[in-house]
Amino acid sequence: MTPVQFSFTTAFILGLIGLTFHRTHLLSALLCLEGIMLALFVALSLWTLQTEVTNFSAAPILLLAFSACEASVGLALLVATNRTHGPNQLQALNILQC
Repeated sequence: MTPVQFSFTTAFILGLIGLTFHRTHLLSALLCLEGIMLALFVALSLWTLQTEVTNFSAAPILLLAFSACEASVGLALLVATNRTHGPNQLQALNILQC
């Protein structure tokens, strides 16, 4: 395993661990999701560079666009829940109240 592969694999695993164990705030969960998406972007970019296939050259840009859309929706949800429920504690949110 090359050092580059080790670094993005470690970033992905740390994002998953952070999302699994530190889910107290919505903002920390969103940051962990962004870390996972950036690790996937680096992995997909390196994969397309190593295989030198032009068919998949737009895939990293498409993943980055979806990642930006996910971040904007997540921040909009954070603002909406902060206005309606107060703090952004995930335990304070109740799906049945919506």
